[in-house]
Amino acid sequence: MASKVSCLYLLTVVCWASALWYLSITRPTSSYSGHRQFSSVSIARKNVSFGNIRTRPINPHSFDFLINEPNKCEKSVPFLVILISTTHKEFDARQAIRETWGDENNFKGIKIATLFLLGKNTDPVLNQMVEQESQIFHDIIVEDFIDSYHNLTLKTLMGMRWVATFCSKAKYVMKTDSDIFVNMDNLIYKLLKPNTKPRRRYFTGYVINGGPIRDVRSKWYMPRDLYPDSNYPPFCSGTGYIFSADVAELIYKTSLHTRLLHLEDVYVGLCLRKLGIHPFQNSGFNHWKMAYSLCRYRRVITVHQITPEEMHRIWNDMSSKKHLRC
Repeated sequence: MASKVSCLYLLTVVCWASALWYLSITRPTSSYSGHRQFSSVSIARKNVSFGNIRTRPINPHSFDFLINEPNKCEKSVPFLVILISTTHKEFDARQAIRETWGDENNFKGIKIATLFLLGKNTDPVLNQMVEQESQIFHDIIVEDFIDSYHNLTLKTLMGMRWVATFCSKAKYVMKTDSDIFVNMDNLIYKLLKPNTKPRRRYFTGYVINGGPIRDVRSKWYMPRDLYPDSNYPPFCSGTGYIFSADVAELIYKTSLHTRLLHLEDVYVGLCLRKLGIHPFQNSGFNHWKMAYSLCRYRRVITVHQITPEEMHRIWNDMSSKKHLRC
């Protein structure tokens, strides 16, 4: 089995390298950020229905799973589900996470489920390569919305829907990005504490109190017709936040009746306000780049803008020096 997986993995890497080289010289690069796929929703097909929804949704999440792992939580209930937002070309980042902090077998006796979240790419070659990757690692879920920056909210809602549908008995969920390093020891033992009673209606991360940016040149531009208020509700940076698993279904249900915004973390904050859930500030969540030092990284939970090479280097250094004091 090990040799089979190794061969499949090697084949996947070769295919990825060949396809990305081909795409880089034959096709123009595009982020498809102009596609507001969330404004045109298809007719509901095979959609999961939840109880206690009495009004007609203004925002039905009627997308099919193209790739799914519905049995991932069947054998044992995870203590933590990690949802990682990624894009099709980020194979190296996904593999670095699998081999470092995202390895599901890092903690004996603590079940962790790691999943990568994707939409549908406009390039069939990339879609096919992700399907092959999924057949090897079984840690990818995809819905049939266009994968773009403006659809990041749909990607997060897909993760919430998946937890509510296929893994509702999990204790905690983390949503993060593929360029984030996570100090799992701090996350598991200092924040979540497996030996304590699981929290309910819990949400924490790096809390931001701000308002909409009206400059059209900004990446975070918010038009007045989409959000007229001058302030956002408190929200956690989308680079990394933790919540109790019961909140996944609450946010998903609330989203069905909440007008979509393309800023994913702001939108989750809007849903939390409707639910009366206040996110807790935790200084261990960093949404910026931080130069590596062993002692500094031991004090945090997340660090932003980490390359796959840095991911391996940091993980190996921290793992080999656990006996050293700071």
